[in-house]
Amino acid sequence: MKPIYLDYNATTPIDKEVAEAMKPYLDEFFGNPSSTHNYGVITKKAVINARRQVAELINCQPDEIIFTSGGTESNNFAIKGVAFANRGKGNHIITSGIEHPAVIEVCKYLAENGFSITYLPVDEYGMVDPQEVEKAITPQTILITIMQANNEVGTIQPIREISEIAKKHNIVFHTDAAQSLGKIPVDVKELVVDLLSIAGHKLYAPKGIGALYVKHGVNLQKLIHGADHEMNMRAGTENVLEIAGLGKACEIAGRDLQKNMAIFKEMRDAFYAGLKKAIPDIRLNGHPELRLPNTLSVSFPGIEANTLLSEVTEIAASAGAACHTDNVEISSVLQAMKVPEEYAMGTIRFSIGKYTTRDEIDKAVDFISKAVNKLRTTTDHKVEFKEKHTDIKLTHFTHGLGCACKIRPQYLEKVLTDLPIPIDPNVLVSLSSSDDAAVYKIDEKTAIIQTVDFFTPVVDEPYDFGAIAAANALSDIYAMGGKPLFALNIVGFPDSRLPMEVLIEILRGAQDKAQEAGISILGGHTVEDTEPKFGMAVTGIIHPAKILTNSGALPGDVLILTKPLGTGIISTGIKRGLAGKNTESEAIRIMSELNQNAANIMLEFPVNACTDVTGFGLLGHLKEMTVASKADVELYPDKIPVIEGTRELAAHNIIPGGTQNNMDFVSDVVDWSSEISQTLKIILSDAQTSGGLLISLPAQNKDELLGMLKNGGIEHASYIGKVIKRGVGKIILHK
Repeated sequence: MKPIYLDYNATTPIDKEVAEAMKPYLDEFFGNPSSTHNYGVITKKAVINARRQVAELINCQPDEIIFTSGGTESNNFAIKGVAFANRGKGNHIITSGIEHPAVIEVCKYLAENGFSITYLPVDEYGMVDPQEVEKAITPQTILITIMQANNEVGTIQPIREISEIAKKHNIVFHTDAAQSLGKIPVDVKELVVDLLSIAGHKLYAPKGIGALYVKHGVNLQKLIHGADHEMNMRAGTENVLEIAGLGKACEIAGRDLQKNMAIFKEMRDAFYAGLKKAIPDIRLNGHPELRLPNTLSVSFPGIEANTLLSEVTEIAASAGAACHTDNVEISSVLQAMKVPEEYAMGTIRFSIGKYTTRDEIDKAVDFISKAVNKLRTTTDHKVEFKEKHTDIKLTHFTHGLGCACKIRPQYLEKVLTDLPIPIDPNVLVSLSSSDDAAVYKIDEKTAIIQTVDFFTPVVDEPYDFGAIAAANALSDIYAMGGKPLFALNIVGFPDSRLPMEVLIEILRGAQDKAQEAGISILGGHTVEDTEPKFGMAVTGIIHPAKILTNSGALPGDVLILTKPLGTGIISTGIKRGLAGKNTESEAIRIMSELNQNAANIMLEFPVNACTDVTGFGLLGHLKEMTVASKADVELYPDKIPVIEGTRELAAHNIIPGGTQNNMDFVSDVVDWSSEISQTLKIILSDAQTSGGLLISLPAQNKDELLGMLKNGGIEHASYIGKVIKRGVGKIILHK
């Protein structure tokens, strides 16, 4: 069953009438509107008609409408256009703290290029005070840009009052109406605005089409140069297919506006009343009256929004905040409204559309109330056991993904720096070398290695997750040259959300992997948690004189990597349903593979340093090695193995949050070649799970080690760089 769609503020489906209006320009009429022959005349008429339809909806002249690629371009054109056209008059722009990123990011860009920006506060309802607007005006003010209605909480701003203030001071006024058009009346003459942005995909038109209303007499510097399309204000052959769709969508919006407003409000209010009755302590965000009729932002205290959404798979909606291991990300709108964190963390925006039914609203109330009660129940709840769990996808029960949820490397580094260094002479490895395990000397021939690792699901199958988590935990022992002896389970489990059979499968996967490693799991510790987590504390043994750490790399060494990169990116693709089956299967196979064989082969050589590549990514772990070893290295990105399918996912920004943190962490030591693409930077920083060993050993042993690794089944083992000299830990990348 398809989820109930309650995310119309994010995007709308294309109206069937709109699709019919577009179809001739897809199937038959393909001419360039600038051509003078009949093919061009037909499409030119379509553009003319659409311009009139858009103009009629907002009550302006057709030649005041400029077609764009969407709301983002419209906002860019309006704000930059005014700013660059009025440099000689002033450099001050006024906006609010709750604008869409398509406005905020433009203002940030202008701030970096000589402009001064004032971000106005809002009240508890998300409302801008017109008096604050007037107070912010200076002789240098050239533009005021305030959205008509907020996309998250729906609050409708006093645009007419603000525009009159702007007019009194002879300042251009722009409003972003992407979220309001088609939901409330939008009349540019009533609003007295100079510029107004429109986004087609919020209006049942296609994605990739929008418009900007430019009042006669407003001077803009154009952003796109070329031929004289769009009244010589926006070059580029018109997107006739989608322009026709936008025009029809505007015609329908005007025709059905009053009817839709009434239906939206009735269903929105019924939705809130049902939720309030079932869950009395919820909080309504946004203005109680001056709010879009379709928008309902609700906070569920004590529950994290993404956890609730992952529980209510029957509903599609948007979270207002997200919880990560290293930080709490609350939307800028909720922050500006000063919504208390306990409420902000549990905020979900529901937005109704013209295809929403009352039956769906009633079902949504039922689904949400049951899920909230389930999540709040920690005792005396009934756990349902299932014979099969194939319908359960573990990655949907977690906020982040695996080691991508680690504390930011730079934060962890500071925490560890502030901790006292052990003075016990038997402590051979602790905090000082950035190794992931500790080593304690028992006698002259024996030392104990201990390590712990646990994380949230990176794959959907419980058995695979358990096996991967076990392989990952064992890896630290192998990286130090040790032999694992036994392990203890560490479990966090939401037994109010998942049947115990899932936990049994996780433990079975871990047990089978431990058995493959030749050790036993001797118990452990389990706690109730809102999301599943699993890992192991592993104890191993090593000779005190044969410990491998991060800190031993020497000039002249080569760097060998035993597994390919990409597991964090692919795990993110798995969670979002975007990883191909072959890519997913290969990633699971690689993550499940023990580093035992590679370690045994490695120990036959005079290795100077070794680490395993996990949550801090290849570059993060390499930085730990170079800094600890006081050495500079040269890395060859083209030689680094990457799992097939990783590049495509990374290029589309399907990456775990930890990957960006890793890039920030290594920025002080990495010397990027200008030829290194952003995609490759992401892959080299990707937050790995159960990655390979990174080995530093003398160059004369390179070929023999690689040959033995390949013969031993380590198919991806590769020579990826070398230690070039003593230094401060620099990493130089060359194509």
